[in-house]
Amino acid sequence: DDAHVIQGISWSDMVAHMERGGMDRGMVYFGYNLILHYVYSYLPDPPVSPAAALSLSAAPSPNDGVDRISRLPDAVLRDIVSRLPAKDAARTAALASRWRPLWRSAPLTLADSHLLPDGGAGGQLVIGAASPRAVTAAVSRVLAAHPGPFRCVHLTRTTMEEHRGEMARWLDILAAKGVQELVFVNRPLPIDLRLPATIFSCASLTRLHLGIWRLPDTAAVPRAARFPNLRDLGLYWNSMEDRDLDFMLERSPVLESLFILGFQSGLRLRLVNQSLRCIQLGFSFAEDIDLVDAPRLERLFQFAELTESPKMNNGRSTRKRSSVIKIGSAPKLRVLGYLKPGEQELVDPTLICAGNKENIVPSVQILGIEVQFGVRNTVKKVPGFLRCFPNLETLHVQSRPISEESTGKVSVKFWQEGGPIKCILQSIKKVFFYEFRGSRSEVSFLKFVAEKARVLEQMVVVVCIECFSPGDDNVRVKLKPLTSAKWNSKACRLELFRSPVTDGSGPAYNHELASDFEFADPFDLKYYKKAGRISVS
Repeated sequence: DDAHVIQGISWSDMVAHMERGGMDRGMVYFGYNLILHYVYSYLPDPPVSPAAALSLSAAPSPNDGVDRISRLPDAVLRDIVSRLPAKDAARTAALASRWRPLWRSAPLTLADSHLLPDGGAGGQLVIGAASPRAVTAAVSRVLAAHPGPFRCVHLTRTTMEEHRGEMARWLDILAAKGVQELVFVNRPLPIDLRLPATIFSCASLTRLHLGIWRLPDTAAVPRAARFPNLRDLGLYWNSMEDRDLDFMLERSPVLESLFILGFQSGLRLRLVNQSLRCIQLGFSFAEDIDLVDAPRLERLFQFAELTESPKMNNGRSTRKRSSVIKIGSAPKLRVLGYLKPGEQELVDPTLICAGNKENIVPSVQILGIEVQFGVRNTVKKVPGFLRCFPNLETLHVQSRPISEESTGKVSVKFWQEGGPIKCILQSIKKVFFYEFRGSRSEVSFLKFVAEKARVLEQMVVVVCIECFSPGDDNVRVKLKPLTSAKWNSKACRLELFRSPVTDGSGPAYNHELASDFEFADPFDLKYYKKAGRISVS
C-alpha cells in the first residue's frame, strides 16, 4: 500500500519487467530523471533571476556621494526589493539604515534554486545528486524570518521524503503568510509521496503548480476548503483520483487556465466549470474528456498524447479503446487540437441520440490534427472528423510517420466520392501541412482541398527533410500534382518550406503561447521558416 508508482506501475513490477527484457535497473533511474526533465522544462520560470543584468548599471552617475535611491518613497523601495531574488533582497539591509526594515515589509520572491552556490546556473538537480540540505535549511530560515506576504515561491530542489517535517511546516507558513504564487515539486524517490492537505489552506494563491506528488485524499478535506483567487493551475506527473481533480476544479471559482502534464493513470476529465478558458493536456492518456458545462472554455489542447494506457497487466502494456471527447456545453470553444482521427472520437450526446454524428463543434475555428497517411483505415476517418467542424477557418495537419509498411493509400477519388465536407467547401481559409513526405495519400488530400476550397487564402506545405536529396528534383516531382492542380480559389497562395525538423518529432508546440489569448493562432509557430522557403518552379 506504499508502492512507488510511476504511470500506475509499482516499483517492483517495473524493475521485474525491465529485467525480463534484459535491461539494467539503472534505466529506471534514467526514467525518473527523464520525468524530472520534462517537469522542469514546462514549469514557469521564477519572476526574478540572480543572473539578470541591471539596466542602469552602465549609466553614468554623479560623483557627489548623494544616495538618491534611498530618498525614494517606501512604496517604491519595497517594490524594488520585491523584484530581487530572496538572497539579494535580504542583502539590501546592509546598504543603509533606510533599507534595513524594507526587505521584511516587501512581498518576497523565494526560489530555492537561487540559494545554491551557483544560483541555479548548474541546472536542475537530478536523482542521484546530493540532496541540498543547506538549501533546505536556508528555505526554512527565510520562511520563518520574513513576515510575508510572499509574492512568489518556487521550491523544486528538495528531496521531500528526507524533509517531511520541513515540508509540512513550509506549507503551514505559506498559508499563514499569504503566498500568491507557488511552484512545489517533489524531487523523487518516492514518486508517490503524499502532499499535505494543508495546501488547501492557501486561500491567497493566484497561481499553483504541483509536480510529482500523490495529491491529498480530498474525501478527508473540509468541504469548505477553496482556492477563491486561483487563476492558473498546473499539475505535473501527479497521482490522483478523478474525484481529487474534480474537487480542485469545483473549489476554484475563478480558475482560467489548467495545465496537466503526465498522469500516473488514465485521465478522466469531467468538466463542470464556469470560469476555465484554456485546458492543456500533455504526455497523458486521456480515456475520457467530458465537457459537461464549460461556458467560457475557448481552447483545448492535447500534445504528445499517449495512445496506450500506461497501466500494466502482468508486465505488459494494455491497449485501451479510442479515447472519447464528449462535447456537451462548450459554446465558446474556438481552438482545438492536436487530435488524432481514428484514435480519438468526438461525441455530442444530444446529437448521437438523434442519430446525427456531424456538426458536433460548430464554434471551432482553428483545428490541429495528426494523421498517419500511410494507414488507410486512419485516413478514412478524416472526412467524418472534419465534418464535425462546419465553420472551421484554419486547419493544421501534422503528417505522422508509420513504423511499419504502408497499409494502403487513398486517391483523390476517395475524397470526391465521400460526400461534401462543409468546412472545406465554405469556410476554410488557411491550411498548414507539416512533414509532407510526398505519399499518394498526402498529395490526394492536399489536391482535394485545393480543388474544392472556395475561400482558401493560404496553403503552407512544410516538406520533410528526407524528401531532399542532393542532385535531383525529388521535391518538385512529389509536389507536381499539387502545383498543377486546378485551384478553386484563384486568390490562394501556395507557400513551400523545408522542414527544420530532423528527428521526426511531433507537432511544434509552445505551452506558454497556447494560454496567451493575445496570440490568435497558437498552432502557427512559424518554426518552418527557420529553414527558409523553397521553390519548385
